[in-house]
Amino acid sequence: MKQIALAGFLILLLGARAGAQDGRCTREVLTIKGTPVTVSYCVLHPETGREATTVSESFSSPKGSFTQTSPLAFIPGDDPSRVIEDVSLSQLGLSGTLHLTLVMHAGAVHIEAAILTPGAITIK
Repeated sequence: MKQIALAGFLILLLGARAGAQDGRCTREVLTIKGTPVTVSYCVLHPETGREATTVSESFSSPKGSFTQTSPLAFIPGDDPSRVIEDVSLSQLGLSGTLHLTLVMHAGAVHIEAAILTPGAITIK
């Protein structure tokens, strides 16, 4: 289990370093049920005139971490543009789902709003 967590951390670190060179990575810390959760978004392929932008998403807490690559359907040419995404927190050792409003602005993805469900608890 420690090897998987270490591998996930290294992927997160390498992905963030590669994206940081382009200035297209963001990192935020959200407090969920008293637990700090670090969320990083790196735009891998900014798609001009296409339906989706490929984004590497990394989530980590003291109890776990995971990374996923997602095609997010931001509106091309619309700056800022928003999408909604639901993320299960089970891999982080937390219960519930994080309902996120993500905004793409100046080529980078940021969390505009975050709500924990069930319970509709405002996180950000």
